[in-house]
Amino acid sequence: MIMKEIANNKYKHSELTGKIIGCAMKVHSTLGNGFQEVIYQRALAIEMGNQGLAFAREMEMPIFYDEIDIGSRRVDFFVEEKIMVELKALTKLENVHLSQALNYLEAYKMETGLLINFGSKSLEFKRVTNEQKLAKQLINEIKKSN
Repeated sequence: MIMKEIANNKYKHSELTGKIIGCAMKVHSTLGNGFQEVIYQRALAIEMGNQGLAFAREMEMPIFYDEIDIGSRRVDFFVEEKIMVELKALTKLENVHLSQALNYLEAYKMETGLLINFGSKSLEFKRVTNEQKLAKQLINEIKKSN
């Protein structure tokens, strides 16, 4: 599922997600598939650093239910404090992985994320958007303009 355009200008943060995908493509073309996720995570950290991207790796984030802390989850990367990046090293991405990434966006109150799979012969990536967060922002912007 390789995107036709890395940076699609109709999406928010498309330039940044394009840079991240470009870094992932370089890592995949260098290493190929077949390694464990942690190997790709380390290589992607090096490549994003080489490209001047600011990121936090394996940042632990609390998960809340009804405003009560019920545990935590480590996200693979937060890039430029705008994009959540979840990595996989699987033969093929499934809908459950997309659902997982969407759930993380909602739990972290983030708007945009990338799901990147290094395990297939061709790099797979999917841009994920927290539609609820976008809708709330749009409503707030409309209220402010009135």
